[in-house]
Amino acid sequence: MEEEMLIPYEKIDRAILLIRGRKVMLDADLAIIYGVKTFRLNEQVKRNRNRFPEDFMFQLTDEEKREVIANCDHLERLKFASTNPYAFTEHGAIMLASVLNTPLAIQASVLVVRSFVRLRELLVSNRELAGKLKDLETKVDKNFATVFRIFQELMKPPDESSRPKIGFKIGDKEAGE
Repeated sequence: MEEEMLIPYEKIDRAILLIRGRKVMLDADLAIIYGVKTFRLNEQVKRNRNRFPEDFMFQLTDEEKREVIANCDHLERLKFASTNPYAFTEHGAIMLASVLNTPLAIQASVLVVRSFVRLRELLVSNRELAGKLKDLETKVDKNFATVFRIFQELMKPPDESSRPKIGFKIGDKEAGE
């Protein structure tokens, strides 16, 4: 498939980060994917600011920038950037491709959207799996509770008063007396 040769999905998937509870891609990663310089990408965003509402894009704080640099090796170059990077949601990444309007940006936007969709599907399937595991856990807990009760009964020291003494009795006298 021609799209797959453009840029590997793994590289796009790696660029999707969770910041402020939202799945986003940073301007530096999108610039690479769309085949433009980061300053050019941000220049187009500034020229078309009304196309990028807050739910499409936001700028990272200093703390968020430090955290991203610390956790993402491929973003270490941001350490020397004089401004904080912009984070684009799925909708912002699509809008970005439309304002860049290069053939590569349009092709790459399809891959970006597919990566966001795959990630969303993966999260849904993980939630379903987590729910099934929780159900299984409660069922198993009930069954194991019974097993644990039995083990606890078996582990209790025997009641010495009800146990018969071991040995032989001769008449009324015990052996060895």
